[in-house]
Amino acid sequence: MKKIALLSLLALTSLSTFAAPQTVTLEVPTMNCVTCPFTVKKALKNVEGVSKAEVTFETKLAVVTFDDEKTTVKALTEATTNAGYPSTLKE
Repeated sequence: MKKIALLSLLALTSLSTFAAPQTVTLEVPTMNCVTCPFTVKKALKNVEGVSKAEVTFETKLAVVTFDDEKTTVKALTEATTNAGYPSTLKE
């Protein structure tokens, strides 16, 4: 009986390890120089749960991959805004 309970508990706790990462694109229209993406990327990478952030000056976009159990799109946009570069989710 203890083995069944232990296996059940183990199965439930490991379900989150199979969660797929989420990827969103943020528009960052206020980037006005080629060094701006470095600041935006650093701000995004400092958000817990972010595994990847690619920021491009030419398109003024940030593509962010994150664990949606650890952070939200709102937290990502707040991070860029706090760094001086307000962003919005690209639809």
